[in-house]
Amino acid sequence: MADSVLYDVNDGLATITINRPEAMNAMNVDAKVALRDAVQAAAADPAVRAVLLTATGKAFCVGQDLKEHVSLLAADRESGSGGTMSTVREHYNPIVRALTGMQKPVVAGVNGVAAGAGLGFALAADYRVVADTAKFTTSFAGVALTADSGVSWTLPRLIGQSRAADLLLFPRSFSAQEAHEWGIANKLVPADELAGQAAAVARALADGPTLAYAALKESMAYGADRSLSEALDKEEELQAKAGASEDHAIAVQAFLAKETPKYLGR
Repeated sequence: MADSVLYDVNDGLATITINRPEAMNAMNVDAKVALRDAVQAAAADPAVRAVLLTATGKAFCVGQDLKEHVSLLAADRESGSGGTMSTVREHYNPIVRALTGMQKPVVAGVNGVAAGAGLGFALAADYRVVADTAKFTTSFAGVALTADSGVSWTLPRLIGQSRAADLLLFPRSFSAQEAHEWGIANKLVPADELAGQAAAVARALADGPTLAYAALKESMAYGADRSLSEALDKEEELQAKAGASEDHAIAVQAFLAKETPKYLGR
């Protein structure tokens, strides 16, 4: 992985750290490629049972690196290629698909500003631990762009269609406290405790019943736009698989023995 994104796996927990603090963790091409590759590597690695996505410095991610973007747009005009916006297809979409679709839980440790695509990455996680000093920004229309990185899908589902429309049509920043009240931040913590508490949440998930978490992710995503009857059928299918897992047997035995289960992730 490039230095712009750090990747580490320790005892089932993959930590992916966006590492361009001098640029507020803005996404240039190198960083987008590195983040895409890191997220896809975590998704594909059977040794990884949970993922922590976080960042260095004062920002989580402010989205597209506009300095690089301007130069790429100028090159597009000269060549007539129009290739700059293919970054959505080549980078942002694969990142969000991997975060939302991987068969393991993803925790976002939001240490600072999350704007544009950075907001999208945070919303694509399954659980968000947010520093009380963090801010979120729906910046797309402010630079005459539409939403990407899944924001048009994730934001309305988290906070409602009306509030999402307000934030996207009239882009502004909103606080960590607002994010917590609206259901975006699952856990709000003092800024100096963010790293430790986000890691603790991710560690607890890495030590938990991985297949059950994967099934929960799948069933919630499936049920988001299906009927109750379809959701019940999906639950039946997934519960049969979970019930046949080693982790379920371990959990039942531990419950009867009044012991703490030690899951294997299978």
